[in-house]
Amino acid sequence: MKIIHCSDLHLDSKMETNLDKEKARERKNEILITFEKMVNYAKENEVEIIMIAGDLFDKKTISAKARSIVKNAIIANPQIDFLYLKGNHDEAGFLDEDEEIPRNLKTFSNRWTNYEYKNLTISGIEFENIDEYDIYNSLLLEKNKLNIVIMHGQESETNLKDKTEIINLKELKNKNIDYLALGHIHSYKQEKLGRRGVYCYSGCLEGRGFDECGEKGFVLLNIEEDKIKSEFIPFASRCLYEIYVDITGATRNNEIEQRITKKIKGIPETSLVKIILDGEVELGEERDIEYLTKKFESNFYYLKIEDRPRIKIDYMKYKNDISLKGEFIRKVIEQEDLTEDEKSKIISTGIKALSGEDV
Repeated sequence: MKIIHCSDLHLDSKMETNLDKEKARERKNEILITFEKMVNYAKENEVEIIMIAGDLFDKKTISAKARSIVKNAIIANPQIDFLYLKGNHDEAGFLDEDEEIPRNLKTFSNRWTNYEYKNLTISGIEFENIDEYDIYNSLLLEKNKLNIVIMHGQESETNLKDKTEIINLKELKNKNIDYLALGHIHSYKQEKLGRRGVYCYSGCLEGRGFDECGEKGFVLLNIEEDKIKSEFIPFASRCLYEIYVDITGATRNNEIEQRITKKIKGIPETSLVKIILDGEVELGEERDIEYLTKKFESNFYYLKIEDRPRIKIDYMKYKNDISLKGEFIRKVIEQEDLTEDEKSKIISTGIKALSGEDV
């Protein structure tokens, strides 16, 4: 038996944080297409269940297109059960109140709901108007069966008062769980859960911003001889990369170009890339970020460059400097509550402002 565990698809995301309107619209469509491709993968590989561990959609209002794509994918594949557990971004669902629910769409509530498949039980619960005591003490699983549990929230080893969507792993360690399928964290992660099972975040299906870098996809579960084997399947149409380039000692644009070229080697052209210029530079050294961006932007689907080096300053050099810049630098140096890095950043910004540069 094969099962897909996915989560945090965030269909209908605006995608406008970094992209212009045209590319934002394109990426919005690509995420929908990746969902369809995942369903086709399930069909071609005889996957019987797709578990969606929360945040299938990104917001309360769902577009007619996204609603139609998801509904049609479910209806067109009656051989696959879609187990849909709502997350903090999902609302009442994507079907109209008077609309007939497809037989292969299985949902959950704020009470434990179980679905049986031969020797396998899949249980899930949604965090909505429910006490933490009820969540853990009402979960009863048979020891002699394979047990998968679906939840959506932030992992924790302790009880956190007044916190919603906190999953207390400590309370789940001795509950006969073989695989805890989680959503909410957008990166793949799998760890032991007590002596018997594991807990796993599948991560999001597509990265949407530079806080979601790296490979994205879903987890494929293979159940053979009463054992669950899991494998992460990279599946995103595009990946995001955040690249740090040390420009210490590089005083000319061509030297910076060479270092950037070396760092981005091997990154696919389809990627979204953020390059962060790092390291330590002398006060007054200038970098033409606009030129560098133009130089490399054609290499990728999207590229941005951020200038973040630390300013190396010989403070004593300005001790007796009679100028507005000198006075400003002395004032900053005298601030005992600032770290050296903070002083460098303030001085760098101030010098740019005093020189009439954009800050």
